[in-house]
Amino acid sequence: MKRVSRWLARVCIAAVLLGAAGLDAVPVNAKEAEASPLVIETQETPLVVETPENKVQTYECGVPQDFVLNIRNTGAYRIANIVVSPILKDKGEEWPFVTDYQSYEARLQGLNPGGTEGDTDSVVFGFTQRDDAGAARYQLTFQITAGVVTVDEEGKEAVQNITMEKSFYVNTSAKKEGEENPEENPEELPEDVMLAAGGFDTGEASYVGGGGGSSSSGNGSVPRVIVTGFTTNPGDVRAGSDFVLTVHLKNTSKKTKVSNMLFELQAPTEGKDEQTIAPAFLPTSGSNSIYMDGIAAGGTADISISLNAKSDLVQKPYEIALSMKYEDSDAAQIEAGASLSIPVKQNVRFEFSEFEITPESIEVGSEANVSCNLYNLGRIKLYNVKAIFEGEGIKKEEVFLGNVEPGTSTAIDAMLEGTKASEGEGKVKMTLSYEDEAGTVSTAEESFNLMVTEAMESGSDMMTDGMMAEPKAGLPVVPIAVAAAIVIILIVVIVMRKKRKARRLLEEEEGLLDELDGPSEDEQQ
Repeated sequence: MKRVSRWLARVCIAAVLLGAAGLDAVPVNAKEAEASPLVIETQETPLVVETPENKVQTYECGVPQDFVLNIRNTGAYRIANIVVSPILKDKGEEWPFVTDYQSYEARLQGLNPGGTEGDTDSVVFGFTQRDDAGAARYQLTFQITAGVVTVDEEGKEAVQNITMEKSFYVNTSAKKEGEENPEENPEELPEDVMLAAGGFDTGEASYVGGGGGSSSSGNGSVPRVIVTGFTTNPGDVRAGSDFVLTVHLKNTSKKTKVSNMLFELQAPTEGKDEQTIAPAFLPTSGSNSIYMDGIAAGGTADISISLNAKSDLVQKPYEIALSMKYEDSDAAQIEAGASLSIPVKQNVRFEFSEFEITPESIEVGSEANVSCNLYNLGRIKLYNVKAIFEGEGIKKEEVFLGNVEPGTSTAIDAMLEGTKASEGEGKVKMTLSYEDEAGTVSTAEESFNLMVTEAMESGSDMMTDGMMAEPKAGLPVVPIAVAAAIVIILIVVIVMRKKRKARRLLEEEEGLLDELDGPSEDEQQ
């Protein structure tokens, strides 16, 4: 029995070993591979990921730089859908760059097999070193996912997913001494704070009476309050409308709080005579002064005021002077100023005269003249004005009118050709397009009716048919009348001649009879 047991144990062990060997020989099914991605260590994957020349890149504080990774396929199969993404650290101090996005990702469509050298491509990431990263060495880890496209003996493709991680080192630099944050240096503010609503300019700050400054500032410098931007609601300020102006402020001092703040806004006066001269912007209620308790050191705050733009303002930017009075922590009074440039827009106003259409109905292939006048009733110039005619049964026509000054008119004149018979009312649409000073295109539409009918026979055909059909239509009256007149004249002439001839014969016969009937002279004697 012991021998039998030993023999059975040996058989079981051999079966297990053979089964394990058989499993290793079973090929991976494509669907199974897709369902369960295969994680391959860096040294086993056909993808080689490295930095250019295998160098460690050094970053400088606040300077954007590209981080480049070269990816090479050294395997025997094509690799598709390559995705490279850095693994952002949970703790900010472990990631030396400014994080502008929730995640970063770069893709490559694929790499062909290339042997040892391999088919190579690159991905690029743009990173900017944080101010507090300091002079240190950081490790960046990237995750790479892709699919290896294999082909079996029958020519069928199968995709085997792979995932790998690769780490690289970067060096960071310390912030240079005396280097200021752009937000703290009002004279070097980035252009993006110059909001689309307009521009602004921050002046200098000084103690009232030229005092020596506050001891609490530590170095005698003046705590400055600057304008970092402004917005208007609505965004476009229209002449004659109300809007809310919001000004963004910042206390640039890192040590001194400012308090008891008074702001006053002064708008320029506009107008041509005593009746129309007035400030370009007036508060809708209350005064043009705004009070604020204070702004902490390095803090920000907003002030708002509701204003009305004068209705007859020309479309252009208008400057508002902003004066500021406040105190430092020792109650020393400080004055400062700034200016805001607010663009004002005028509403476009124009009208069309009635359309003159000649003729009001045309045949296919014929043309009609359509004209009207454009009256610019607004206070702004219309640029690159065009009139486009489109509609049922007509050929599209475009007329360029050029620029139209405010308070003037221009004629719109077009010849419209009929292309097919109208099925409805023959509606035609005229679209007027124009641009403002900024090049923004706007449109307006007007419509009218122009009927297009089927073409009749051409003139030459009508003349030919008419000439051929004329004898059938009736007798030629004029020739017949002339011939009749001639015949009548001939008849009259012939009758008169016959009457004259008959009269002569009668007279001659009577004379002969008289001679025969009367006695001769011999008989009388």
